[in-house]
Amino acid sequence: MAIAAFVLGLIVVIGAFAKLIPGGFGLGGALCFFGLVLFLLTLIRLPAIPDTEAPLGWFEKVTGIFYEPSRVFRNLRLHPHWAGAFLTIAVLTSIYSTAFIQRITPERIVEHTTAKVAELGSFAPPPERIEAMKDEQLQSLKNPIQRVGGVIRSWVGIFVFGAIVAALSMLGILAFGGRINFWQSLAATFYAALPIIVIQKVLGLVILYLKSPDDLHPILNQETTLQDNLGILFSPAEHPILFVLASFIGITSFYGLWLRAKGLHLTATRAGKGQAWGVAITLLVLVMIIATIFTALFPGFIQ
Repeated sequence: MAIAAFVLGLIVVIGAFAKLIPGGFGLGGALCFFGLVLFLLTLIRLPAIPDTEAPLGWFEKVTGIFYEPSRVFRNLRLHPHWAGAFLTIAVLTSIYSTAFIQRITPERIVEHTTAKVAELGSFAPPPERIEAMKDEQLQSLKNPIQRVGGVIRSWVGIFVFGAIVAALSMLGILAFGGRINFWQSLAATFYAALPIIVIQKVLGLVILYLKSPDDLHPILNQETTLQDNLGILFSPAEHPILFVLASFIGITSFYGLWLRAKGLHLTATRAGKGQAWGVAITLLVLVMIIATIFTALFPGFIQ
């Protein structure tokens, strides 16, 4: 799979050079990068654990993670298969993203984004570059080939982000004195995120078509329209930092934190509950810090 992705990426890049595939440089580069990362990860061995039970099927794991997560995570400890959760997350994300773009319209999304870029002051590119960006973004959201390329790039981004979180989780467990293989950490990462993504995307789609498009934010609602956190108490225009910090305090946030801690505890070869919770909380705090810094530097994007 890694070699196939890399070769396909090269073909797309060549097609872009020949001007046969619009926007092919980004897509081809993403596929080549995905193939390279996947190849390097295949060099990591699977955990050497006695096989005491058969692996659960995709449907059993995807449904079981909601009502019997302990059984799923224990099975992932022996059989750290992550692809099913990753593909489910990627497909749901693409469905919501496509519906969001159609509902809000590419024109409004691009107009809002480029307007905020123009407000960056010394960080803002020259006006002619902003106009070029607007044309490029509109083309990428309207051209069918480029939209497919955008979907594939988002899938690569989801995988790379998951791999980074899994690596940090693994390092955290090891630092706390536990023992976990990278593939166990990757499986725990994707399956812990799966219920949150399902809730956010499915309910987000319902709300997306119940609310007026004018009441939806072109940037803040790109991931979901579901608002189940304390961010609703603050105006992003008046208190952007408080809004972002409060957004981490909500039902799905705590549910995801609990799933991540439980997943690391049960999927790891050896990790106590305290170690797993320590890593899960540390990752949450790290994301909060990064989000706060970005918001402090560029508050206009969420206003």
